[in-house]
Amino acid sequence: MTIVAASRVSPRRGGTGVRWLIGRLGGLLFVLWAAATLTFFALRLIPGDPAEALLGGPGSQASDEALAAAREEYGLNQPLWMQYLAQMGRYLLLDFGTSYSLREPVSSVIAEQFPGTLLLASLALALAWVLAITVAVWSARSGRIAGALGSALEVVAVALPHFWLATSLVLLFSTTLGWLPPISGRSPSGLVLPVITLAIPLAGFLGQVMRESLLNALSSPFAQSARTRGETATGVIWRHGLRHAALPAIGLSGWAFGTLVSGAVVVETVFARPGLGRTLLSAVQARDIPLVTGTVLVVALAYSLVTTLTDVLDRIADPRLRTEANA
Repeated sequence: MTIVAASRVSPRRGGTGVRWLIGRLGGLLFVLWAAATLTFFALRLIPGDPAEALLGGPGSQASDEALAAAREEYGLNQPLWMQYLAQMGRYLLLDFGTSYSLREPVSSVIAEQFPGTLLLASLALALAWVLAITVAVWSARSGRIAGALGSALEVVAVALPHFWLATSLVLLFSTTLGWLPPISGRSPSGLVLPVITLAIPLAGFLGQVMRESLLNALSSPFAQSARTRGETATGVIWRHGLRHAALPAIGLSGWAFGTLVSGAVVVETVFARPGLGRTLLSAVQARDIPLVTGTVLVVALAYSLVTTLTDVLDRIADPRLRTEANA
């Protein structure tokens, strides 16, 4: 009987996993197509001639003959729909083209700049989690006054703009105290202020979600049962409550990664740190269509992969999701 039951259940579980993977792959392809399409048409709405960007920008004073030759070479004289189809075809072949402003393959530029942004975003996400857990546990253990203070800190942190926070940190730790460099570069010490700048607003948001979930978990029946078995208050929080409190924050980590990458545009510019965000800003200003589109596609791909990873972690941390999937 056991063997028969197992033979009936296993294909069902395998089929559920395959359907989930197919759904995620379909969603990934749709996100990439939508990002490429929106970026293509949005850049065409920017005033100006893309051919001028090819020849050094509006200040290059290129002749009409040079502009016509550039349009002919890059297909900019074709109808918009033909340009769109040609670009989508190149993306299917993983050909991102050549940067107008840098005169380098877009794939090479992204490969050089993306690791720095990925490191910055990853460290900021880790620090945000540490800060959110710390404030949530402290406010949950210390009573109503601590809870109100923790809630106020979270609201203030969420409301802090990245550019204001970055400027304030530079004035305090670089100009006044002289502890940290104002220019990030690639040194380890140069990472501290950019990471803190990105982490604090995100920590406020994650902390709000986590603190409410932790308070609900601590008042639930399984927490009461743990106390009746002699579990200490610390044990109830760390062994039982925190796991349930972290579930909503895990689900939001994919969205959080996207906000960190977008925030990196401001942070990398303020701290003069090499990275994909600063490269994207420069490319938009230069109307560098291949570099902008390639960067957006890579960011969309990274966001989709991180979101998929958070879904997997959700299933691991919450047995109810696995039960529902196999039902």
